[in-house]
Amino acid sequence: MTRALLIIDVQNDFTEGGALGVEGGAAVAQGITAHLEANPDRYDVVIASRDWHNGDDDNGGHFAADAEPDYVDTWPRHCVAGTPGAEYHPALDTSLVDVHVRKGQGVPAYSIFEGTTDEGAAFSEELDRLGVTEVEVVGIATDYCVRASALDAIAAGRAVTVLSDLVAAVDPVTGAQALVEVEAAGGKVRSAR
Repeated sequence: MTRALLIIDVQNDFTEGGALGVEGGAAVAQGITAHLEANPDRYDVVIASRDWHNGDDDNGGHFAADAEPDYVDTWPRHCVAGTPGAEYHPALDTSLVDVHVRKGQGVPAYSIFEGTTDEGAAFSEELDRLGVTEVEVVGIATDYCVRASALDAIAAGRAVTVLSDLVAAVDPVTGAQALVEVEAAGGKVRSAR
């Protein structure tokens, strides 16, 4: 059995002070680093995703262009490729990451499964290549990209656990609902501690 940690979108624009900052985002970044340092042999591979949006278009309608964002399907500009907002939060030690995935390059994308590695491989193909059968999911935001990534991992036949103390939600209510949804789909939710 090969176990991977999936670190979802721990980026400056999704943490406090960012374009779509989530309360507790910086603490999640710090917590993930501490978790990896305390458990150096727990994972066979560590994979991190980033939103990596185009800066010169609306990314397939993902960025609100002619109206205010509805925060459901349209969003303010965020995580534009090559900008500070798209970079990993500095408290996340990226030297501990083995594979980097970019998603949302010109299109709306929530799940890590919609991304490609820096080398251009589809994420699902990379998991197959690495023989990953089990994933633990952490990151931002519980109710959007963490949820979508966990559900896609379940649908792809992986054993999935969301580490509930290493995620941060846009909204506490929808964040809690997302975790219930993951469990209903066959995943597990537990604390990293």
